[in-house]
Formats: sequence, C-alpha cells, structure tokens
Amino acid sequence: MKNIKLTLIVILLSTLMSVTAQEKKKYKIHTVAFYNLENLFDTINDTTKYDEASPMMELNEALRAEAYVKKLHNMAKVVADIGSKDTNNSPAIIGVAEVENRQVLVDLVNEPELLDKDYGIVHFDSPDKRGIDVALLYQKALFKPIETSSHELLIYDDSSRERVYTRDQLLVSGELEGDLIHIIVNHWPSRSGGEARSRFKRVAAGKLNKRIIDSLQSIDPYAKVITMGDFNDNPINDSLKKELKAEGDQDKVKLKGIYNPYENKYKKLGLGTTGYRDSWSLFDMILFTQPFLEKDYSSFRFYQSGIFSESYLTNKEGRYKGYPLRMINAGLSGGYSDHFPVYIYLIREVE
Repeated sequence: MKNIKLTLIVILLSTLMSVTAQEKKKYKIHTVAFYNLENLFDTINDTTKYDEASPMMELNEALRAEAYVKKLHNMAKVVADIGSKDTNNSPAIIGVAEVENRQVLVDLVNEPELLDKDYGIVHFDSPDKRGIDVALLYQKALFKPIETSSHELLIYDDSSRERVYTRDQLLVSGELEGDLIHIIVNHWPSRSGGEARSRFKRVAAGKLNKRIIDSLQSIDPYAKVITMGDFNDNPINDSLKKELKAEGDQDKVKLKGIYNPYENKYKKLGLGTTGYRDSWSLFDMILFTQPFLEKDYSSFRFYQSGIFSESYLTNKEGRYKGYPLRMINAGLSGGYSDHFPVYIYLIREVE
C-alpha cells in the first residue's frame, strides 16, 4: 500500500511539474487576416476600366473627394483593429479584395491608423471587367516577400464561349520572422446570374487554386500554404469541398491536405461574413495546409480562427440588423464594407 501511495505521489508531482513547465512557456502571436474592402476606388474616372460601376462615380467631384477620405479612414480603422486585442498589433499580413489599383493601397497604408506599421504592398493588375484586384499588405518588420506571382483564371461562358474576365490569384512566398510560408489571395467569381448557373466559374477557380498548392507541395510536401479570400462560395460548396478537398475536421487532415477552420462555424454555428436577401453566407475564409496543425511550436502553427464582427461594423436596426454596415452612398453615411473580415492567429514558442 505504501508503495502504491508513493507511486501516486510521484505521478502527481510529475504532472504538476509538467503543467507548471507548460504554464511558463511563452509564445509569439501574429494575426493573418483577409478583408474585402468593397469598392475601394479612387476619385478618378479611369477610361481603361469600368469604374463607372463604382458608387464613387455617381457623386459630384466635391462629394467624391469627401467619400474617398472617409472610406480610407474607415478601412484603415478596421485593419488596425483586427486581432489587436489579443496581439497588441494590427495584422502582420492581410489580404485584401475589391481594390481598384496600387495607389488606393498606398493611400490606405499611409492613413494615420496604419502609418507606423510600415506596410508593404504586393499588387498586380487583374483583367477583371470591373477593374478590381486583390493584393497583400504586410508589415515589413515581420514579413519578407521572396517571390510573388499572379495566376490568371481562364474561363469561358458556356453559351457565348466568350472569356469571363475576373480576378487573378495572387501568390506570395516569404518569411514570417524566418518561417517560410506561402500565401494565396483570392476573389473568386461572383454568383451573378444565380449560384447554379455561375458555379462552373468558382469550380474552375478551385481547380486553379489546387494546382498552385500542388505545385508548392511538389517541391516541399511540408510547405506551409495559406489560401485566403472572398470565395463567393460557402465552406460546403463543391469548389472548396471537391476541388480543394478542404476538411472541417482537423483529425482528417493528412499531409498535403487542407484545413478549413470556417466549415464548422458555418455548419454548426450558422455564422457568416456577408448577408444577402435575409440570409448569411460565409464567403470569406482562411484555409491552410496540414503543417500548420503540427504541435511542434518551434515554428509558427495555427492557434485560432475568427470573424471580426465588432459592434461598430454592424447595422444596429432595421431589416439588416446585425449585418455588415456598408458604405452606403460611397461612404458618406460612415459605413464600412458589406463583408466582415476574417483572421487566424499563428503562434510560435519563444525562449
């Protein structure tokens, strides 16, 4: 009996020592985010693009300038706030969509809320018929781009056989404080004309995305790849489930597999990032490959995912109460975007 008691005491002490050791571990944490900025257009009518579709162009010159200033300020506030409560910093890396050109991004990162973060910009012009692009912003002190490329999505209308001009997929490979990661920023074709009729476009986008990921994994099966964006599909749709083969259960994600932390938020919790016709859609997501799920925290691993839906970003009343508060009339109402941002936290153990 004494030996049994002694054994139990030794086990208990060992457990307590292990817990204490774990409690003493310290971690570095960074936010990686995505935000659809909803028509971040400048005030100039670009004759090479169809920017007349922007609400900005519906205003007279004076109101257009006022709206642009307001839009930049509001977008900068949101970017600065994403993850800041937990990290005391704005995102180390953030993908953005619906931006007209590089200059609007330059103006954005020079807003007072973001200026001291010294964000760099990766941007390519896309052939999108609306003249909108995707881009990546990164804090220069934290992330160092090594290679960047833009991948064209070639799709054609079934009936007319004419090309559907849409956004390219942006690939940026670089080091997050020494850790090599690859980031793909997406804005897949919309559901214009109906979900079923437009589905083939997003399926094609999923195929392209998978080819990019496969090419990275063919070089390194353990490549840390993040694919983020406005996919214009929910986590359960074919473009993500069949083409990307994304899993919502961590235990089912094998080497070269892809984990979607937003699947259960949609299926089990009914959460969304954008509202349309009295229903939620979770179109904005950040997915990543299996190595981010490993429990060796000597390099950056996945910790947590979220939807940034702070109170100030939501409608307070009316039919769309709780939905994203848009920049109605090009921003003069003080709104933000028709999408909530999404984010993940990456952590790494430090000495």
